[in-house]
Amino acid sequence: MHPLAQLTLTRRAALLSAAALPLFGLPVRAGQDLPSAENKGWRKTYGLSSFGELNLPENFTQFPYAKAGAPRGGQLSMEAVATSYDSLNGLILQGNPATGLSLVNDSLMAGSLDEDNALYGLVARAVEISPDRRQYRFHLRPEARFHDQSPLTAKDVAFSLLILREKGHPLIRQLLRDLENAVAEADDVVLVSLREGFGRDSILNIAGQPILSAAYYKAHNFERSGMEPPLGSGAYKIGAFEQGRYIAYDRVPDYWAKDLAVNVGQNNFDRIRYDYFGERAVGFEAFKSGTVNLHESATASEWATGYDFPAMRDGRVVKMEIPDRRSPGFQGFFFNLRRPVFKDSRVREALGCCLDFEWDNRNLFYGAYKRTVSYFENTDMMAVGLPSPEELAILEPLRAKVPADVFGPPFIPPVSDGSGQDRALLQRANNLLKEAGCRREGSQLLLPDGTPLAFEVLEFSNAFDKVVQPMFKNMKLLGIDPRLRAVDSAQYKQRIDNFDFDVVIDRKMIGGVPGDELLAYFGSQSGKTPGGLNLAGIDDSAVDILIDKALKAQSRAELVVVCRVLDRVLRAGHYWIPNWFSPNRRIAAWDVFGRPEAVPKLDLGISSLWWWDAEKAAAVKAKS
Repeated sequence: MHPLAQLTLTRRAALLSAAALPLFGLPVRAGQDLPSAENKGWRKTYGLSSFGELNLPENFTQFPYAKAGAPRGGQLSMEAVATSYDSLNGLILQGNPATGLSLVNDSLMAGSLDEDNALYGLVARAVEISPDRRQYRFHLRPEARFHDQSPLTAKDVAFSLLILREKGHPLIRQLLRDLENAVAEADDVVLVSLREGFGRDSILNIAGQPILSAAYYKAHNFERSGMEPPLGSGAYKIGAFEQGRYIAYDRVPDYWAKDLAVNVGQNNFDRIRYDYFGERAVGFEAFKSGTVNLHESATASEWATGYDFPAMRDGRVVKMEIPDRRSPGFQGFFFNLRRPVFKDSRVREALGCCLDFEWDNRNLFYGAYKRTVSYFENTDMMAVGLPSPEELAILEPLRAKVPADVFGPPFIPPVSDGSGQDRALLQRANNLLKEAGCRREGSQLLLPDGTPLAFEVLEFSNAFDKVVQPMFKNMKLLGIDPRLRAVDSAQYKQRIDNFDFDVVIDRKMIGGVPGDELLAYFGSQSGKTPGGLNLAGIDDSAVDILIDKALKAQSRAELVVVCRVLDRVLRAGHYWIPNWFSPNRRIAAWDVFGRPEAVPKLDLGISSLWWWDAEKAAAVKAKS
């Protein structure tokens, strides 16, 4: 995953899969009617949700997956998914932000890791909703404080939303596109207004944004990246750090919200630290030595063969395979359609024939993976078989805008004979390239305009090299000239932000109630905006129409049908070479942690829900 995408999507983890309020119906769980004449018809609620009611009652005391009274102390140390950083401002496009900055700021409402589409009060204790659902009056908790003990007020909320809408990272500006205004009506009341025709995600996206100190930013330039720790209000603040090497976040002992229901049993570590390494292999060695105490294996080969070391053999390190209940998202090699070499979908499909997943899975992955075939893999939104009558009702008006293949079974990546060099698949690729007008000149394959069919795969880690090389071998047999280009994470981010690449390896996550992430990943505007997550540069009016329908769906059933159609259209476009997914999270840790028995549906919540077990830590120390 693109490092900034990782940061941005983590920062709004509760919103990634959430859908906000449509124009019709009442998709929030309402409380009592407000009695005043001024607010006639307004409704009051303690949380916001999309289709259906909230799972938890108004007087809930904690999230069901958290352990109340969990011990506090110790340090959780992990590897950062990047090679460096040069900024402590993760809210703007400029700079390469440090991992974990989402720990520093609170938001109006907090998400549940058990509900795809639910937010509960954090800084806001309640919210009133106007009859037309265009206005939301958030009532703030008077005890809310920034880390310098200055009060967090409605002025700070209004300031934050407006400056993020105007000057924030393009992804944040997209989330706030329907924000019309935010006004402080009193120190503890902020009124948020939405534009006409607002999207379903709008209010949830607003309620999940970080709250900044207006006073702090009077003396500091919001648009400047740099290494000065910003003033926050969350459970952690930035502690010790060394640019490009590590960053630590220290738990705030007198954190104002530590006893709220949305925080009970959470934020248990005294310190959370991220260490930066040039290569994954170096980071793994740091884990084996105890420099890092928790490691998630990204490769099946490491998981199968990499744990024969003393601390593992004597029990100081433990391995855990934890079922991943989330949608696995979609990972693959994404073509940059802005490059002329990838303009023809037949060329893109031919390149996909060169990846022999069956050989890879047997020889490289120890049979641990399943092939990804859909953008909505392993969900009810995945297209299968022929379009249903409901899908056809959406597809027919788009017939002139989509490939004819969309009206048949959805595209599925070809299954090889597992030889690593399937002659039938290579012949299929060759035929597709000929149909696209490519021709051979000696050993070189030329595009119709006479230029060589050559491209570069951009990466910032060598983790995929062993997968890329067998695929390249097959491509070279066809006369194609592929190359690998490795750069550091800062240069990688800059090139990705500016779409300066041919092919990139990436993973995207889609929540159980897809919303604004569809715009970010597939919308044409995202593909034209620096920093956008539409890496392939998909610019398809039919896709934009379907995304708009998804954002305006009035029920989950309607959303499922639209997403199935979108899946068909995207798969027919051959925008990527699909990779694979694992049904489990592979976690290795020094045996110093405790964790709740219940595992939440949307994430393991390691940094928020696990805790330091002093007895286990003493036993590990005794064995050392």
